[in-house]
Amino acid sequence: MWLYELSVWLHILAACAWIGGMAFLVFVVVPLLRRPDLSKVAAAFVQKSGERFRILGWTCLGILVATGSFNMWIRGIHWSSFFDGTYAQNPSARALAWKLLLVAAVLVVSAIHDFYVGPRATRLWEADPTSAEAKRARRQASRYGRINGTLALIIVLLAVFIVRGIPLG
Repeated sequence: MWLYELSVWLHILAACAWIGGMAFLVFVVVPLLRRPDLSKVAAAFVQKSGERFRILGWTCLGILVATGSFNMWIRGIHWSSFFDGTYAQNPSARALAWKLLLVAAVLVVSAIHDFYVGPRATRLWEADPTSAEAKRARRQASRYGRINGTLALIIVLLAVFIVRGIPLG
């Protein structure tokens, strides 16, 4: 059974690293880079730190999907359980279903943010930080980031519901 505990530990560790990294960027890096004395390096710093965080973030997401799938399997929850109704009797079934749906949404939002919206916003910001297009693109990237952060926090809440057996609705 030690493999299950290791998997749970890795799952929690990956969630902490991913969410903590997002929080650090939002609450420390971005406000710091708004200072006028850092305006010349802000775009390059955002680009480089975003590229570095992308590696950590996607590694964590991969670990979360792998360990989450393994944890469900060890607990006797299989993908078919959601479709044949056998898992529906469990009090935390709805919370898990919502968690899995939000994980899928996070993967989509992360991909759009990390591989299209974010890099585009940074390119436009580096080219002309005062342009209306650059400002729009930065707001869009910020919006995607906030959506992802919010979804991540809801996923953690649902995880607490699942572990504690708290039924949804």
